Amino acid sequence: MSLPATLGELKRVSDGRFVSVKEEMRTNLVRKLRSGEALFPGVLGYDDSVIPQLVNAVLSRHNLILLGLRGQAKSRLLRSLTSLLDAHLPVVAGSEIHDDPFRPLSQGARDLVAQMGDETPISWLTPAERYVEKLATPDVTIADIIGDVDPIRAARGGHDLASELTMHYGLLPRAHRGIFALNELPDLAGRIQVGLFNILQEGDVQIKGYPVRLPIDVCMVFTANPEDYTARGKIITPLKDRIGSEIRTHYPETLEQGVAITQQEAWTARGDSLRIPRFVREVVEGVAFAARRDKKIDRRSGVSQRLPISALENAVSNAERRALRTKETPVVPRVSDVYAALPSLTGKFELEYEGELVGAENVARELIREAVGEAFSVYLGSVNFRGVVGYFEAGGSLRFGDDAPAAEMLGQLERVPELLDHVTLLGVQRNDPASLLAAAGEFVLEGLWAQRKIGRSDERGFVAPERPRSDVELDLERLERLRKMKKQVN
Repeated sequence: MSLPATLGELKRVSDGRFVSVKEEMRTNLVRKLRSGEALFPGVLGYDDSVIPQLVNAVLSRHNLILLGLRGQAKSRLLRSLTSLLDAHLPVVAGSEIHDDPFRPLSQGARDLVAQMGDETPISWLTPAERYVEKLATPDVTIADIIGDVDPIRAARGGHDLASELTMHYGLLPRAHRGIFALNELPDLAGRIQVGLFNILQEGDVQIKGYPVRLPIDVCMVFTANPEDYTARGKIITPLKDRIGSEIRTHYPETLEQGVAITQQEAWTARGDSLRIPRFVREVVEGVAFAARRDKKIDRRSGVSQRLPISALENAVSNAERRALRTKETPVVPRVSDVYAALPSLTGKFELEYEGELVGAENVARELIREAVGEAFSVYLGSVNFRGVVGYFEAGGSLRFGDDAPAAEMLGQLERVPELLDHVTLLGVQRNDPASLLAAAGEFVLEGLWAQRKIGRSDERGFVAPERPRSDVELDLERLERLRKMKKQVN
């Protein structure tokens, strides 16, 4: 069925009843709730926390703000609100502010309707075209948001500067009959925030001091970092008072939620030959969870969900590179590939003073080791690897490079008694390809090292666990370090 192309055709199929954008969103939300339709597909981990609050805000026809640290899907949530808009919206063709054909606001649209009547051309907007988003920065002006007088337009058209026809509309009027999203609201200068008062409370904007009042219809949504919002107080109090609902987002609350989000977002479509073991996914996700509770990392800055996403992509790429060189299939990332993804980790968190002393790379290595130890406890914590530990205590060692072919690596692993006897607990079978078995065997070794049951050195690889040093040995080591530091100073 074709959509009406003129105002006359539109009148024959529509009663022209006014429905505000917030009422439109509410109506569509009610319909979805009754039918059991998914509300915000692709947004995971918020079903019992953020989504109910967001639904309440829409049902209440509120303007709202999402408060959360970086990487908590705030922008995705705002953009998903377009799913609550009608599939098509009629506007006066050529209108800068999406004028309603039955109630045009701008002078240009009013003149066009008065001149052409039922022959006024109509165009149709999709939900995506009714969403306007702006990143707040300190250099944003009131003209960017509200609008300004355009002297060039006045000169070309021979209009008086007080005429509406000389107005250049800002982003907010251009979001008329849609959603206006402003990201990082605290970064907006205070005097610009004042310019939002009228639209939030009275529903109108005024441009450049001229007696032009535009009662625009818009749903306003914001995002902010809670640290900025509450501690530094960059959002002025009268503006906070005019925002209907304040909703706090959060990082995944469980490892399963985090794994699901990372699996959805990470680019791992590298062909049918790629197989990512579940324990590798959990190690990658565990790094983010460990980072968020580590005292060496600034919790106020947060650890974005982009950390495990980037780390998994980089780990898969390292496994892919190795497989291309060794010509082996399937491509299976190992724990060593997670260590190879350090460049994806070190830039994703801010360090406290203690962390600065240790260094970002060393902190990241500690996080990986902690994540491996936790995953090992879940999968193999009840297994007694006495034979494996005994092998190393008897003087045995294993060393293989990060790019070692799976077959070569598996040959070494099979020399260690009981090492591969429990890989079925990892979802790996003894008759699986060598690359899967190698990844499982390495995970066992990394887990035993993380729990300090065996040792590891750069020169010899996996070895016997280090003997606990006495207080005298520790004091001697400390004195030796001080002696070297004194020698460097002199």
